[in-house]
Amino acid sequence: MEPKLKPLELVAISVVLALCCLPSKASAKPQVPCYFVFGDSLSDNGNNNDLATLAKVNYPPYGIDFPRGPTGRFSNGRNMQDFIVERLGFEDYVPPFAELGRKNIFNGVNYASGSAGILDETGENLGVRIPLNQQIENHKTIISTITRLMQNHLATNLLLSQCIYSIQIGSNDYLNNYFNSDFYNTSQRYTPTEFATMLVQQLSLQLMDLYNNGARKFAVYGLGGIGCAPYIISAIGADTSGCVDKFNEAATLFNDRLKPVVNQLNKNLPDAKFTYLNPSGDPAGLVTNGTCCEMGGGGGELCLPNSTPCSKRSRYVFWDGVHPAEAWNKIIAKSAYSSKSSVEASPFNIQQLAKE
Repeated sequence: MEPKLKPLELVAISVVLALCCLPSKASAKPQVPCYFVFGDSLSDNGNNNDLATLAKVNYPPYGIDFPRGPTGRFSNGRNMQDFIVERLGFEDYVPPFAELGRKNIFNGVNYASGSAGILDETGENLGVRIPLNQQIENHKTIISTITRLMQNHLATNLLLSQCIYSIQIGSNDYLNNYFNSDFYNTSQRYTPTEFATMLVQQLSLQLMDLYNNGARKFAVYGLGGIGCAPYIISAIGADTSGCVDKFNEAATLFNDRLKPVVNQLNKNLPDAKFTYLNPSGDPAGLVTNGTCCEMGGGGGELCLPNSTPCSKRSRYVFWDGVHPAEAWNKIIAKSAYSSKSSVEASPFNIQQLAKE
């Protein structure tokens, strides 16, 4: 039998809930009480640091422009989720699940893991990672903790229903699975169309798992131009488009199947709000065909440890061989948050989703 919380503990919890969940006239009040992040290295902010994997970046020059230095973010500074959290009005970034400690879980948790995928086996070629299924299980432990602290299932459900759940994953299911024939036989078992269909079907089940555990506001991301990543181009060679077309065509197949699923979930679950996001921006004036740091770390696509990066980092789209630089993360975060384009945000952008 669990011990009852002491009066002072209950008071402290009540204060936390009052600050994070109840209406306030304070201008600093976040637009939603909490923000949960699921995904891969585009969102990871430290969950891979202590794992036996090549997909971790808790070393210089990563974090050179982040106040806390190398935290495990796959960038020179903030990632896209950091910028979105800022725009939503949170005073601090969402803590990684692996380093919660005394962090305030009522504001949200980041479960994302570098090299992780929709499929459990994705990224195994790089070592240990936290697949989306396990990220969802980790979230369930957080729900249990919140419920225990609040001592009220209804209050927990009310809180979770107001939070935004960000799910940005799927790139590794191609980069570190389907197109990695040295380690996986997926491309022999599925055509690109069949693989995209299977991936989206699996993702839809995972979204339903989150829904069945209280999630009601979903920001679901499509895949970007994975075939334009410098590492992919250097490893395979560019087509006349300047990118590796088969990678981008595969991403399009995935996106074309994901968008109708999001629409169908909105129809089937009227008490929930799902939106499809695929933010972009204008790279004019930015370096798009090179990396700011010297590649050679990880599986070859990450920054070489302790190498000296370029000095004009704000001019680069790519930081390393596959991950955006902070400058580009800022641009696409703005798009995800406020774009009026149905190609980039449908039916809501993040700002609109927060108000739903």
